[in-house]
Amino acid sequence: MQYSQKVLDHFMHPHNVGKMENPDVVATEGSPACGDQVTVYLKVDEETKKIEDISFLSYGCASNIATASIITDLAKGKTLEEAKKITWRDAMEALDGLPPVKVHCSVLAADTLQTAISDYEIAHGLKEVPNFGKETILEELKKIIYPQVGEDIVSLKMVKYVGFDKGEVLIDMNMMSFDQWRDNVAEEIREHLGKYPEVKNIQINFP
Repeated sequence: MQYSQKVLDHFMHPHNVGKMENPDVVATEGSPACGDQVTVYLKVDEETKKIEDISFLSYGCASNIATASIITDLAKGKTLEEAKKITWRDAMEALDGLPPVKVHCSVLAADTLQTAISDYEIAHGLKEVPNFGKETILEELKKIIYPQVGEDIVSLKMVKYVGFDKGEVLIDMNMMSFDQWRDNVAEEIREHLGKYPEVKNIQINFP
């Protein structure tokens, strides 16, 4: 697998790595059982809302470590509002790209940063806890990358229908039975949505 020099540099010598003492907020996304996990620690200046310090711990491959490293570089010193604009594409570009099957690592790193920011804002009364609904499900589906091309399944029009009623999630997918990535995508959907207490059951339908 071809990695850019920047990916290798951040993998071999990651920046801002390690558990932070007395952080203002800690967020963890992913799961070691599924192969990748990232934890992000933030210290935020209460007056300026700037990220004074940030660090991470990661469990996973070279891409996972490299993307978490670059995401922390991109966020350090920025205000929360500025850091909220950092996306997985920014991480990829800063690393001079990733192989398509590893793009999900940049999504995980960016997602963990955004979860940390959101948790801080909720804890400090800067935002309300968002209501869970179809929009939440769609936002989570946009974080799931189709490994063959490195794009999300919503942009690729692989999601035909999303429904949510009384804890039941229903998703109709446009992926054929011979698609080698079908099981991977289904597993990721369950992982992304299963973390929400509002979700009691997830039904994924394929043609």
